[in-house]
This record gives sequence, structure tokens and C-alpha cells, in this order.
Amino acid sequence: MRNLFAVAVLSSIYSFMMASVVLVLDAPDVALTEAAVGAGVGTVLIVGALYLTKTDESPPIHGMFLPLVVAAGTAAALLFGVSDTPPFGDPSNPVTALGPDYIARSIPETGIPNVVSSVLASYRGFDTLGETVVIFTAGIAVLMLLKRSPARRRGDGDKGG
Repeated sequence: MRNLFAVAVLSSIYSFMMASVVLVLDAPDVALTEAAVGAGVGTVLIVGALYLTKTDESPPIHGMFLPLVVAAGTAAALLFGVSDTPPFGDPSNPVTALGPDYIARSIPETGIPNVVSSVLASYRGFDTLGETVVIFTAGIAVLMLLKRSPARRRGDGDKGG
């Protein structure tokens, strides 16, 4: 696709679909973050950048071979990375064994009566802080992109002088 606005819309749709998939996998906090950051803030950033630039992609300066090699290499690395993961839904998966341990230790170790809050605020505190910083930075970036200079508001633009 050469129209970048259509790419932004498709990217937003894809992000909403991934948020739905994560919600079906019983991770509503991750789904909400994906919907807010991926579909919401990401789309606003892309559309804001398109407002300040062109909406059509420039013609490519190289052939299709280089992007194909990069995509194939990335796919090979991803397939190699997931080849050692346990099967989906396997009860002996090490991740599922941690749930009862978190439930048993969360109140004595953190003093927080809600297990989900104790995991997000205490055990994953730096991760939650990082997500908050990302959302805050994205919001500031959107404000900076959408802020227009006084010359552009008057319609003068950059005419030189």
C-alpha cells in the first residue's frame, strides 16, 4: 500500500485484534494496554505525523530482494526463538506453576490484600513504572506533534524572508 493513512488505519485494526486475542487469553491488563497504546496513542501519533508530512509513500529506491531477505531472516530468528517453548496449555508449563506460589506469598510479603495489585505494584513494579513512562511519553509526543507554531496558525507557513 502506498497510502500511509490506509496503513495507519490497518495498523490500528491489527492492534485492536491483538488486544482481543490477549483478552481471550485472560490477560485484561495487557489487552487494555495494547488497545490504549497500540490502537489509541499509536494511531494518533501516526496520523499526527502524517498531518505534518506527506500521506503517500515515496517510490522505493531498491528492489524487492533486500526487504524479502530481511523478512525471511526475521522469520527464521523468530521461529528459532519459539522452537523451545512448551506447548500451549501444557499443565507442566513452568509459568502455570507460579500462580499458587504468588497467591500464597503475596499477602505476607507485600501486605497488599489484593493479589493482582500486589503483583502489579510490588513484584512487577518496575515493569508497571516502565509502562506508565511509555504512555506518558507517548502523550507528550502527541501534544508536541499536534502543537502548531503561531506562523502556521495564521496561515503564513515558512515563506522565508
